[in-house]
Amino acid sequence: MKRTILYFFAFFCHSVIHAQINEAPKLVVGIVVDQMCYEYLYRYYDKFSDDGFRKLMEKGTNCRNTHYNYVPTFTGPGHASIYTGTTPNNHGIVANDWYDRKSNAVINCVDDANVTPVGTTSSDGLCSPQNLKTNTVSDQLKLTYSSSKVVSMSIKDRGAILPGGHLSDGSYWFDYETGKFITSSFFMSELPAWVNDFNNQKLVEKNIQKFWETMYSITSYTESGPDDSPYEQKLGNKTTPTFPYDLKELSAYINPNSLFTITPFSNTVLTDFAMNALAGEKLGQDEITDMLCISYSTPDIAGHSFGPYSVEIEDMYLRLDLEIARLIKELEKQVGKKNFVLFLTADHAVVPVPQYLIDNDLPGGYFFMDTVISELRNSSVEKFGFDPIITEENLSIYLDKEKIVLANQKVDEVANYVKGELEKYEEIKAIYTADELNNGADDEWRDMIFLGYHPKESGDVMFILEPGYLPKSTDSETARRGTSHGSAFNYDTHVPLIWYGAGVENQEIHRRIEITDIGATLISIMNLQRNGAMTGNPILELFGTRR
Repeated sequence: MKRTILYFFAFFCHSVIHAQINEAPKLVVGIVVDQMCYEYLYRYYDKFSDDGFRKLMEKGTNCRNTHYNYVPTFTGPGHASIYTGTTPNNHGIVANDWYDRKSNAVINCVDDANVTPVGTTSSDGLCSPQNLKTNTVSDQLKLTYSSSKVVSMSIKDRGAILPGGHLSDGSYWFDYETGKFITSSFFMSELPAWVNDFNNQKLVEKNIQKFWETMYSITSYTESGPDDSPYEQKLGNKTTPTFPYDLKELSAYINPNSLFTITPFSNTVLTDFAMNALAGEKLGQDEITDMLCISYSTPDIAGHSFGPYSVEIEDMYLRLDLEIARLIKELEKQVGKKNFVLFLTADHAVVPVPQYLIDNDLPGGYFFMDTVISELRNSSVEKFGFDPIITEENLSIYLDKEKIVLANQKVDEVANYVKGELEKYEEIKAIYTADELNNGADDEWRDMIFLGYHPKESGDVMFILEPGYLPKSTDSETARRGTSHGSAFNYDTHVPLIWYGAGVENQEIHRRIEITDIGATLISIMNLQRNGAMTGNPILELFGTRR
């Protein structure tokens, strides 16, 4: 109710709103940067070029208060929520991986053993959007205009597959075995000629011969902490996490294809691939709207290792800025300035390295899950005479319901007992059983967990940690280096959202916008029926000067 009131308040208060655009753009481009904090736009602003992030900010619409409204904040749910315009309780992508009760195994959100790899024999090609339970905006475009084209791409499989949806004309991701872009038989039987031509350039092999050095003098990277930091992971045989990175030498210790994906050179290759897709698929060259979905995975891959205050991440974004500039220039050249609309956002942000928080007397720390689950199992055996826990994934505990019933116990009573035991841990902020999520009174944390919960994929007892805490399996020196994401707090939920292109006004919007509003806005831009289970609302301010 509050959200509905705010939505209509914005509608009536925005004095320059006019009728929405009658003619959809020839091309809509979606850019998702994996693990991009909102504040990177401002922390690195002075070093950005004039034609990348700055151009988007200075000539586009900057939505400065955009948030994820559910947990967990991971890559799979993020991409699915952006492009479906709804939350995991509807689209079903509750995490990157979850426990599947049918197969009694943990599965990935885009796993599909019923397809065959295309462009490789690697198991990396056994993927599809089969677990996505509702249509994407890109699906809706294809349903409405069958001649439109939808092409999506990423280093990560889920970053390519979920945006492209079920009807994609081509969803392509990186094969860690061959170093090529691949797809699966869900989408096509063979790779297009332009993809094969691109793969034949063997760009991974060429890039792995390079050094990754800072783009500018390392002394100028004052927006970051020291290069030699105890909070960063060390790669390969390096004794310190410092520049330069000799990729050829490191490839003797790390799979070259994996090593490539942690470097900014993979962002460059993905941009090249996107530009080849523009030409190869003739995107935006007729009157029917096409979509190009690009997800830059490398900032996340590097971010986990180095953390948000590292020189590596600063250099990553200064170089990514140049890739955004190259892409915009190519779009303006191939499609035309007045013929495309682009948005840029992130699938989540990231928590500062918890060990850094600990060392600086800030709230935060680690929650060592193996110890906790072991204690839960032992106490449950003492209470019930058996172990009712199957596993824990994503701060979600799965109970063995059959075993519980056979032991003449009630599932809800066992769940409540587990909840009571978890309440003893000071690191846990809030805990809910599945029954409480379905029937409980509203509160902020319960609502975020509920929107990220699906009964067929989620567990039976869900919890969130206090701010600044990360779950880890076990304690070690390595475990306390690097960082992650997934929480309900602002450091994970607050992400950039910028719109740029035909008819987009230069303005800043400071009211709260939810990530599901992106899909609803795209629907309005392309003049489509709202798709599937969409719950977001269009960003009305974007249509103020559109004629």
